[in-house]
Amino acid sequence: MYMSVATRADGAPVYAEIAGARVLITGLTSGLGVDVARAFADHKARLVLQSPEGSPAVAELAAVMAESASEMKLFIDNPLDADGAVRFAQNAAQAFGGLDAVINLVPILAEELAGLDTVEAIERLVSDKLLVPTLVGRVAANRMRLTWTQGLVLNVVVMDGTCSPRQAAVAAILRAALASLTRGEAGEWAPQEIRINAIGPKSADPGEPGGATLTSEPDIAALALYLASKKGRTLSGHVFDAEGIAGRRC
Repeated sequence: MYMSVATRADGAPVYAEIAGARVLITGLTSGLGVDVARAFADHKARLVLQSPEGSPAVAELAAVMAESASEMKLFIDNPLDADGAVRFAQNAAQAFGGLDAVINLVPILAEELAGLDTVEAIERLVSDKLLVPTLVGRVAANRMRLTWTQGLVLNVVVMDGTCSPRQAAVAAILRAALASLTRGEAGEWAPQEIRINAIGPKSADPGEPGGATLTSEPDIAALALYLASKKGRTLSGHVFDAEGIAGRRC
């Protein structure tokens, strides 16, 4: 009997249907996304990787992943703006004739939080951070719709642990914005059987609902694989908790 999920010797699940899947990963750097990209490469996916970091480390990582992936294309771009995000997503969707999954990686670094002394400044940062993944996701979802693909868009926003009041405020506002965006996009694309999910920083607000917290990038990679597999096709509109992944934990 055909099984969509097997198990490796180390106990990690293997999703056979991901072999050959067309997966776009944006925001890959030497410090974020390596485990996610490697997980899909090890599953023999066809990868389109976008990185704002034109470093030897990223080139070396891409070379290693190319040995495992079914196919791979690497694009080195500066951090994408709104117009660049749309153009890039259109080109990425054409690379392998469509996309089955999109994973947008969005870090919020400690230095970006410096000087955010008002709610308005925090809201601007959150809006700026979510703009590009939203545009990439919409372009990709529209392509999935045109090609009758039951695809996935996963936005992964990670930041340092919420040690300070400023970080806690950013986490709470970001979590609320990400949840609202994810629910709205999931409802918009549900008739086309396109799933929209997100991973975001865990809010320090005890009133915010939450479940098990992802505490490492391998955790994120495992969840991304699950959501991209047949097992994850019933999940859309969800925001999963992550904490302390972008940098030093508290």
